[in-house]
Amino acid sequence: MLYQLYEAQRQLIEPFADMADAASHLYGNPYTPVGRLPLASRISAAYGLFYRLGKDYEKPEFNIGHVDREDGTRLVIDEQVSLTKPFCELRRFKRLSDKPEILAELLTHPAVIIFAPLSGHHATLERDTVRTMVEGHKTYITDWTDARMVPTSEGVFHLDDYVNYAQEFIRHVQAEHGNCHVVCVCQSCVPVLGAISLMATHGEKLPLSMVLMGGPVDARQSPTDVNALAERRSFSWFDNRLIYRVPPKYPGAGRRVYPGFLQHAGFISMNPGRHASSHYDYFLSLIRGDDSSAESHRKFYDEYNAVLDMDAAFYLETIKTVFQDYALAKGEWEVRSPEGKMELVRPQDIKGMGLMTVEGSRDDITGLGQTTAAIKLCSSLPPENVYELTVDGAGHYGIFSGRRWRTFVYPKVKAFMARFPQSADKPAKAKK
Repeated sequence: MLYQLYEAQRQLIEPFADMADAASHLYGNPYTPVGRLPLASRISAAYGLFYRLGKDYEKPEFNIGHVDREDGTRLVIDEQVSLTKPFCELRRFKRLSDKPEILAELLTHPAVIIFAPLSGHHATLERDTVRTMVEGHKTYITDWTDARMVPTSEGVFHLDDYVNYAQEFIRHVQAEHGNCHVVCVCQSCVPVLGAISLMATHGEKLPLSMVLMGGPVDARQSPTDVNALAERRSFSWFDNRLIYRVPPKYPGAGRRVYPGFLQHAGFISMNPGRHASSHYDYFLSLIRGDDSSAESHRKFYDEYNAVLDMDAAFYLETIKTVFQDYALAKGEWEVRSPEGKMELVRPQDIKGMGLMTVEGSRDDITGLGQTTAAIKLCSSLPPENVYELTVDGAGHYGIFSGRRWRTFVYPKVKAFMARFPQSADKPAKAKK
């Protein structure tokens, strides 16, 4: 019922938000009679803020039309869907140039899959990650589908399905390019580490390297408020309080989900003062006519406020497996294969590839040590194949987005990947 009430409230507020947007433009236009009033700028700013607080935030686009290289040349980016699954699309950002010498160079670049987390926000939250990596890599990303848009006829999405999807995506890119690197952000670190562990156990070809960034591999280390909530509440509490059925108006009507609006409320509750201050600063920017600061606010919250529903099974299994049972860290995690067979995840079976961990010293979502725990689990990797990076002053998002990511983290990630070139006996196909 809560989901239905939320939808009714959203539809009630929507026309008023649209009217507030129109009023904001009316009072903000100096060529209208009301735009010449003494307090017109403040009234316009107030309406503008109301519109931002009341509008519906849809999934943003990546909008990476091009990237400019350090040598001044421009690469045009063609965003493609490389592989489609019921709950995810594997997107490719193919690079184009009209200069033959540049195209020849692009052929030599390694392929990389960015595994976006399935934890509330859309994969576009990693837009900066993609934009930075696409200049030097054949870049792919997992774009997870809002569960309310997936018909119930497609079945339920489990944590095991994420693991199986990851394996399928890796095999797909390996078939296209010979091999690839993988970059895992936040929640994706656990299922992707599980996927590669199982591939190693089966004797399959592994990716060249794996970069784990801010992921809860062992949530017992330096527990944060996120971890404390999972420990403090029982499994049944999450099932009874946070899971609702999708309303009739959506393709996934009737599906049990953890709704995006509840996740968004949780995000805001972690730092309510900071968000309130940010909205007030936006109000002041509108009054001052500081278009640059106002646009920065809009861009951030267009992304931050756009959330997706997660299938209930996936969310609840993640809570239990990762944050309550610590199954991966304890060596007790079993995953169901597509054939229905239960298999134990053994990171110690991983050999012959690189492993890099990245943590932020001020990460309030994934505490220090939770990601580097993967190094101990992957005990068969020699020290020269492992690199541990802690980014001073960086929060959770700073390790994969923003200035620190672009100028400090990425150069180290790129250099680490370069230490594991594709084997000469397994040449890649000519793909850009």
